[in-house]
Amino acid sequence: MTKDERRYQNALRNTGCIVCINQGIEPAIPASIHHIRTGTGAGQKASETDVIPLCPAHHQQGGYGVAFHAGPAIWQELYGSELELVEQVRELAAEYECAFVGSVRR
Repeated sequence: MTKDERRYQNALRNTGCIVCINQGIEPAIPASIHHIRTGTGAGQKASETDVIPLCPAHHQQGGYGVAFHAGPAIWQELYGSELELVEQVRELAAEYECAFVGSVRR
């Protein structure tokens, strides 16, 4: 991971969980970084910029219908596709003038 990629991910962690933000939960819950699975091969991780910030419940611990890793299909039906959320996160990062967002691959 490059220094700029690390800075971008740290900014996203500090922004909070995108699902919680979309649900109006304030303040935003601290987040970990979820590398999207859409468009990657089996067992492969997305780039360091194709990520979304998720709290523990929405990432891995919330169970079916809450956590992405407990049921990706239902999760995306409820909260939006990974690609939609990546785009929203990039727009949010741009609003907060994240130093790296201008060079994020599209």
